[in-house]
Amino acid sequence: MMKYILVTGGVISGIGKGIIASSVGTILKSCGLHVTAIKIDPYINIDAGTFSPYEHGMSAEIFSINEHVQACHLIVYPSLCPGEVFVLDDGGEVDLDLGNYERFLDIRLTRDNNLTTGKIYQSVINKERRGDYLGKTVQVVPHITDAIQEWVMKQAQVPVDDDDIEPQVCVIELGGTVGDIESMPFIEAFRQFQFKVKRENFCNIHVSLIPQPSATGEQKTKPTQNSVRELRGLGLSPDLIMCRCTTALENSVKEKISMFCHVEPQQVICVHDVSSIYRVPLLLEDQGVVSYLSRRLNMPIETRPRKMLTKWKEMSDRSDRLLEHCSIALVGKYTKFSDSYASVIKALEHSALAISHKLEVKYIDSANLEPSTLQEDPVKYHEAWQKLCSSDGILVPGGFGVRGTEGKIHAINWARKQKKPFLGVCLGMQLAVCEFARNVLGWTDANSTEFDPETKHPVVIDMPEHNPGQMGGTMRLGKRRTIFQTTNSTLRKLYGDAEYVDERHRHRFEVNPELKSHFDEKGFRFVGQDVEGERMEVIELDDHPYFIGVQYHPEFTSRPIKPSPPYLGLLLAAAGKLQSYLQKGCRLSPRDTYSDRSGSSTPDSEISELKLPSLSNE
Repeated sequence: MMKYILVTGGVISGIGKGIIASSVGTILKSCGLHVTAIKIDPYINIDAGTFSPYEHGMSAEIFSINEHVQACHLIVYPSLCPGEVFVLDDGGEVDLDLGNYERFLDIRLTRDNNLTTGKIYQSVINKERRGDYLGKTVQVVPHITDAIQEWVMKQAQVPVDDDDIEPQVCVIELGGTVGDIESMPFIEAFRQFQFKVKRENFCNIHVSLIPQPSATGEQKTKPTQNSVRELRGLGLSPDLIMCRCTTALENSVKEKISMFCHVEPQQVICVHDVSSIYRVPLLLEDQGVVSYLSRRLNMPIETRPRKMLTKWKEMSDRSDRLLEHCSIALVGKYTKFSDSYASVIKALEHSALAISHKLEVKYIDSANLEPSTLQEDPVKYHEAWQKLCSSDGILVPGGFGVRGTEGKIHAINWARKQKKPFLGVCLGMQLAVCEFARNVLGWTDANSTEFDPETKHPVVIDMPEHNPGQMGGTMRLGKRRTIFQTTNSTLRKLYGDAEYVDERHRHRFEVNPELKSHFDEKGFRFVGQDVEGERMEVIELDDHPYFIGVQYHPEFTSRPIKPSPPYLGLLLAAAGKLQSYLQKGCRLSPRDTYSDRSGSSTPDSEISELKLPSLSNE
């Protein structure tokens, strides 16, 4: 029988349910179980595709020290936090938490692993229009609740690992907080669901906040008591209460929660702030979560050393002890909140960790690099340029809309002329083409038709799939194949000399293929194209230490143990190690990666696992 673990939240949203759900899945997967994950979002949108990066997404960093403000305390976000849209292999535009699941569990999910109120109501209304309900009155109970249960049971059986084996455990995260009016149908659905699948196959983990007012320093349990009381009133009893707090729970506090929330003390789990999110699975493991779930869900789990968790410990140890720094300027338009580029930051972190460097991301609002800012606010202008010039590498990520694009072009121009390591992703690649056309080919008005429909040199044009009249689902989305056109390509070498790679896309515009020859003549090479040879996927610039642009989004497939090759190349180039890495056959040197200074506990024999295979075989 499939085992279901429902993760709910109380007191506030944005408390870290996604990381806890991912961590629970990680420690169960380390036991040899096949684990899948489902995220439920109670909003009415069909998917996250039309959200602004300032509109939605959950923070993945609430467990760690917020280095940007140099404060070591619990970071609390409102219910709708800024965040990017995460893209899956099948083109699904989903919540950020599915990115956490994929990175932690190293699995590949589908769009149906993200369930929204909009999807459920749409499916029920479609059935009603077809006459499936035979003239009955369609109601929230039983029709909506039944649809939720059927969706979960069906999706839980879909294989998500490379071995194509059906999962044994399904971790379900219910977004928002218990008591929200929009999540009521889901709570009722799972109240019924626990009896449908039987008690030994269903358990509930409730994540709650333990505030600690600075005036008294006392850990307060009343919000958790109220949250659990409300959950129990709705028909669900928590099996584990995971308490989010700034410091470790005192025994007296744990006993108080146990007494008032009707659970044993060992069912109260402390999830305090830690230095890295990679420590959260270890925190849960140390408090006996696996052994409890094994007993509660009657899962036969072998008691043996688990290599997967050992790797997580070594990874988190290494992240705490790094001494060498590497700074990357992230030039974007949504730089007020780091979650707007969550997957990009994760990909940079994975790569920095692989080369034993501590990552420093310098967020630069691209509009501040433009000459108009010099007139309006000279301080902002000079501060932005100082950040850019003092960075070891430059990254221009994807985005939409004209605001700030000229600033990005200025940053790309500086990176090209100063031979500063540069990576352009999606729009970043397109603007690199615009910059080169303007300043090298002499086409001063070269632009994307997205920003200037009347330009005489449309170096970036819209695609046939793009339907301007409809905002949702009109892009080139999901996993597509890129064929390398030459063997003499830096990025091809970084991919393990693969002939092709499969990466995820999300864009409406593309480089104009008719103008390709003009760029080739000047050493601006399109080294990667799509299967038909009609779309430009990868650019490289001759006589530059690292100037690469990719039309796809490689950050979506980056993993802590398997960093994304384009991002790894940027970090290597920024740290001055790229040529050495390439000469060694794309292997990280044990001496370079794990020095005595870094204090890593990883044995040299595991260095070979960092050799990057062809991603096309995954």
